[in-house]
Amino acid sequence: MKQKSYFFVVLSTLIAICLPLTSVAVAQQAHGLEIATATICLNVVDREPVDAGTSFEATVGRLCCFTHVTGAQGAIEIYHVWYFAESERAVVKLQVNSASWRTYSSKIIQPHEIGEWRVDVLGPEGDVLKAVRFEIAP
Repeated sequence: MKQKSYFFVVLSTLIAICLPLTSVAVAQQAHGLEIATATICLNVVDREPVDAGTSFEATVGRLCCFTHVTGAQGAIEIYHVWYFAESERAVVKLQVNSASWRTYSSKIIQPHEIGEWRVDVLGPEGDVLKAVRFEIAP
């Protein structure tokens, strides 16, 4: 009897650990999305990023987060969530209308917002598909 109780405790623990990991993998497989490219840049011209980088001067004014999404099964929405020093600064909803779709959002950067930034690219269910980190330097 004692062995059965121990077995069920171990089994329950394994299920509790593995279940969240399985649900993330299933969610990503369900919508089939992949981020082929995600980059921070100064501009987007002809559906391509211009002057991409990971460090920009405080006087940059505006930055774009360019994202190339593949594998969408029909029209969906993704989100760009802009963070400065772990504080959410903007959420932008973006349409994805085919299996290979390029899109972007932009954010005005104030000269005093010096430090670490990131943009999380979220799928339709809110799962993080990609995190793009960059810095604003003095």
